[in-house]
Amino acid sequence: MTTRATTAVTFSRIPPRRSTSRAATWWGRAWVRAAEEASYAEADLHDARQLSRSGAIGGITVDRGSAVAAVHHRADVWSVRATVPELDPVSRRAFVEVVAGESGHLGALVAGELPHRLVEQAEEAGVELLPYGGELGSACPCDAWVDPCVHALAVMLQVAWLVDGDPWVLLRLRGLTPDDLQAELAAATSPDAGAEPDDLATAMDAAIRAARVVALADDPVAEIAHLL
Repeated sequence: MTTRATTAVTFSRIPPRRSTSRAATWWGRAWVRAAEEASYAEADLHDARQLSRSGAIGGITVDRGSAVAAVHHRADVWSVRATVPELDPVSRRAFVEVVAGESGHLGALVAGELPHRLVEQAEEAGVELLPYGGELGSACPCDAWVDPCVHALAVMLQVAWLVDGDPWVLLRLRGLTPDDLQAELAAATSPDAGAEPDDLATAMDAAIRAARVVALADDPVAEIAHLL
């Protein structure tokens, strides 16, 4: 039996905030809308917003399909997992082909952008990159009868800030790491596809370096400082 290598990235705890501000990017706002759609009631969403900005959520570990964090709430600590479906093999290949089909897409991702055109072309190819409320799942050992509970909603809202600061977080949650994209673009790109191999290697090297800066920085929260 084979297992996938660990690809998790842990982001530092986000310190307390005085107020909630909307995400700065359109894709960050899309994630926030999905979290809002997933909530059971407005009161739950209100409490989750307060909890998300309270500083009571520990560092978030993002991996393929999941984000995990410890949530301190009242006298308890809950281990919360928020989930989003990974791209299936067909959707994954289709997305890679969309990225490979237009040189500007890769450059935008390297620059920390998620172009509307890329997402639209992916949707035309049958790939839903941005989640909707029904796709967001969660697991929390608290005794709440609603799913997601307030703890899970709070983690989902903080994940929105991470996605807002770096679209690679979204791709990782969908199961596609920078290393994956490098390998699959190389496999999908042929010499007559319009991209020189050296150019592809250079661009992907920059993408990998950018992603690793986020992963290895002493304070990854700095990547979303404009939201804090």
